[in-house]
Amino acid sequence: MKRTNSYNRIKALFIILSTIVVCWVSVAQAGRAGWKRQEVDWRTTGGDRVKAIRYSEDKEPSLYNGNAGNLPDVIRERILLKELPSEEASINILSLPSVMANVIDSPPIDGFVPRIVVSVTDKGSDDFDWIAQTHMSVVGNYLTENPETDYTIGLFDTGASAHIISHAGANRTGIYDADLITSSMVEIQGATNSIFGLVSKPLAIFIDGLAAIEPNGMTLDSSNMVGQSNVSVIIGDLPPEEKPDLPTVAGSPMSVNFVTVINNDSQITVTYDGNDLSSPDIKFYEHGDPEIPDYDNRIPLNLIPSGAQNIQYIPDLAAIMDFIFQPGSPSIIVGNSAQSLFFVDSVDLRNDELSAIDKQRFMLDTGAQITVISSGIASRLGLNPNNPDFEVEIQDVTGEITIEPGFYIDSLDIPSLGEWLRFTNVPVVLLDVGSPEGGTLEGIIGMNLFINFNLVLRGGGLFGQDPPSLEFELITEHLIADIAPEGGDGIVDFLDFEAFANAWLSTTTSPNWNPAADLAPPDNPDGIIDTLDLEIFFDNWLKTASR
Repeated sequence: MKRTNSYNRIKALFIILSTIVVCWVSVAQAGRAGWKRQEVDWRTTGGDRVKAIRYSEDKEPSLYNGNAGNLPDVIRERILLKELPSEEASINILSLPSVMANVIDSPPIDGFVPRIVVSVTDKGSDDFDWIAQTHMSVVGNYLTENPETDYTIGLFDTGASAHIISHAGANRTGIYDADLITSSMVEIQGATNSIFGLVSKPLAIFIDGLAAIEPNGMTLDSSNMVGQSNVSVIIGDLPPEEKPDLPTVAGSPMSVNFVTVINNDSQITVTYDGNDLSSPDIKFYEHGDPEIPDYDNRIPLNLIPSGAQNIQYIPDLAAIMDFIFQPGSPSIIVGNSAQSLFFVDSVDLRNDELSAIDKQRFMLDTGAQITVISSGIASRLGLNPNNPDFEVEIQDVTGEITIEPGFYIDSLDIPSLGEWLRFTNVPVVLLDVGSPEGGTLEGIIGMNLFINFNLVLRGGGLFGQDPPSLEFELITEHLIADIAPEGGDGIVDFLDFEAFANAWLSTTTSPNWNPAADLAPPDNPDGIIDTLDLEIFFDNWLKTASR
């Protein structure tokens, strides 16, 4: 098949992967005396791994290992919206506005990886239409005879402006055999070089969390998959020897039409192609579904550039002249000037006496394990790239490696409706990443900041939709006997005793039965609320959750 570059390479298309490879990092330092090297094995997008980190011996970084015991401590406290010099604080502190905040000290450098399972069908459009359609179940015909095993695992990535399927994934799901690849190509820019990705014909892509994989037989249950039809995706070409394959990702065009629930308190591990892959449990819902968790705290998001009306590909005009109707570029969220992505409404940063307040060009990137700031923000905070606290080695899509400086800044605040998020002693990487509107992003909010929280990403922002938002709930330790209010409040007290007393001597058939009060035996409750349960209740009296 002859491949030519499409007439319309998307000007900012390099952002599709420039935000993804932020996950492919290893902390490194060459030639610095007194720095320590530590072997690690971080599984990242596209099968890459981080093999080592290097850092000053007197400042060992915090790393995330997916264990609940590894979470940084969180306290709720009232913070001042404006901080006064110490000599004025005793006089004016009572007059200053303040908010309640979840304060997270020393988040790790790396965060969680939101992995998903991906299937593909042939569902395009029955006419000359280039707009994607949303589906709450699988439609179309699978491309292989064994779709329950011919799936691929990818990344749920709001920082990718198009869907991408790796070369290996395209082979496994049958895209190559079904001849669903056009002659169009798009250039994907790395740090020092670029590669080309292939543009697919219209097809359908469906996703679900790793819980859809049956753990023993590794077969896929597709009953809860959601997705889009009539989309064009980027397909990985056969990579050169010792060069990385493109990753498989479901990008922002997928997240905009669904509500995505990420449960960090429920981790799932599967073995795929001989590798153990872990991820928070991820579920996808239709807007308005009553099963969606309702959290009290909400970060407003913006879809930027604004004015987006749909998700579509752009036809290859040169091919139309030959009476061939096919995509010339992958499907993206079409905004006023370029593909649209999610941005946090406001981010406030401080370091020493310097600040960068109310910055509105920080992108929310679920595909980035680290948090990034631009050169402009770094200059506002007085950071010196020649004197970093640590360094990261970043492998881009071409396999090239660059080393970028990292710093610990004093605080990063994300204002929200409800309780704010304040992070202190925050690791950030200085890296200039292109913005869909031109220029560079002010920064990227990565998943290292959210390991303590369950999340609900409410997509939206298209014409006629509500604005998008990210809701969050602090993960708290479950206390035995914390049964009131429903779900518990983090302390075993008189509210719990009242609920326990109301269920006293009840059984599973009693009108006052409360299964939460059936505490004994601990591993196999016996269906009656009696003295065995009362003993466990008082053993936990006045205990509080550690987080």
